[in-house]
Amino acid sequence: MGPRKRNRTMRARKHSVKRCYCEGHCPNDEYNGTCEIKPGGMCFASVEAVIGDDGKEYPMWTYGCFPSDESGFMQCKGNLVPHQESKSIQCCDDSNECNRHLKPLYPERPTTEAPVFDQFDSLPYIVLLTSITVCITIFLLVIAIIYKKYNRKDFTRKHNLYAKNYPVKYPNMEVHGPLSNLIEQSSGSGSGLPILVQRTIAKQIQMVKSVGKGRYGEVWLANWRGEQVAVKVFFTTEEQSWFRETEIYQTVLMRHENILGFIAADIKGTGSWTQMLLITDYHDHGSLYDYLQMHVLDPNSLLLMATSIASGLSHLHTEIFGTRGKPAIAHRDIKSKNILVKRNGECCIADFGLAVKYLSDTNEIDVPPNVRSGTRRYMAPEILDKSINLKSFEAHKMADMYAFGLVLWEMSRRCITGDKITTADEYCVPYHDCVPSDPDFDDMMEVVCVKKIRPRIPLRWDSDEMLLTLSKVMQECWHANPAVRLTALRVKKTLCKLDTDTSIKIV
Repeated sequence: MGPRKRNRTMRARKHSVKRCYCEGHCPNDEYNGTCEIKPGGMCFASVEAVIGDDGKEYPMWTYGCFPSDESGFMQCKGNLVPHQESKSIQCCDDSNECNRHLKPLYPERPTTEAPVFDQFDSLPYIVLLTSITVCITIFLLVIAIIYKKYNRKDFTRKHNLYAKNYPVKYPNMEVHGPLSNLIEQSSGSGSGLPILVQRTIAKQIQMVKSVGKGRYGEVWLANWRGEQVAVKVFFTTEEQSWFRETEIYQTVLMRHENILGFIAADIKGTGSWTQMLLITDYHDHGSLYDYLQMHVLDPNSLLLMATSIASGLSHLHTEIFGTRGKPAIAHRDIKSKNILVKRNGECCIADFGLAVKYLSDTNEIDVPPNVRSGTRRYMAPEILDKSINLKSFEAHKMADMYAFGLVLWEMSRRCITGDKITTADEYCVPYHDCVPSDPDFDDMMEVVCVKKIRPRIPLRWDSDEMLLTLSKVMQECWHANPAVRLTALRVKKTLCKLDTDTSIKIV
């Protein structure tokens, strides 16, 4: 090829090649700002949204060449593959660097509008909420009706059971005069007032103030026709304790000067609430526990109290034979809080919620299945280690005597000794120096059964003949072997004899 022809060819090729402006998209990382396209190629300008540090969108333009293949042609036709960021492109091929003045704009990112609910859209939710509310209300009303009907049936059942167990006597008897007269007008069986009179009194009681609270109920001072009485209101969960205590008080020949005087028992209430009442004599000195904290005793007072408790316990433990005899009864919760102090200085035993009867005809004991009964601090060793024979009534009596020995120790600490000594030991509960204020079974078992510890006998008692005798009595009462312990009758006889002859020795 000659030089002239070669020049013509180069000039034709030069006229057939076009150049595009490039920026950010130059081939082979060229920096001259232009790129070449072959016939069929196109120049392009594109814009892309870029998120700045301030969170706003800013446009970023790029320029370059598209080759003459199908992909470049399709993109220039607007068939872009969807991008996560906003992006747009424009193409041209009509002149060199035709894309320099192209300024494509990317579409604005759409913003989702907040949904608007009209009254027709929210109607199903309102209907659903209303339906649920109505259903719950109806359900609660049904439950309330069932509960009220059940309580009414339960209230009727208690009244029927009470009437069945304690038949009404003397239906024509009128209530008049003081309580002492009414008690004298009863059958003389020592089982309390006739049931009709009991219920009449219970309705006429006027509560005055609360004087104490225990694990079974609350005790109130009340008035009946100008006379003071004590009303024990049992907790609703202690129905069985009310039945048991009422049954014990209603026992034939139960009345004794050293057992709390029983007046009446009744159930009051409506379909929604129930009150179980036990009405007894009121003693303003309160329990022996409270009395000992505020008073010291002289030897005569101590002997009178101890003898009266032993007398009441002996009456409980003794079976009286006859046409209408009295069964033997074990208290099973003897402690200073369950003994009341009377105005004449004597004491009387109260709280028979755990008591059991011994039926000699059938050789049976109506004892509940719980082995551990009573207050842990006063529990006998055989109860703590569960070695007690529940079928033996003697075992229950001996457990009472163990607790009685501890009560004797409490009283004796508060007794003065000597002619000129007018002070006594500070009041303390048994084992106060060995166990916490509210000991559990393990605490008591460790001290009483394992270590075999008993309350300490003060040396000053040796100087007083009566306290020396009482110390021997209490030590025999709390002996580890139940068979060695003194009976209530033996203690009563010893103390009665001590009253007349202080030089008596226990055999």
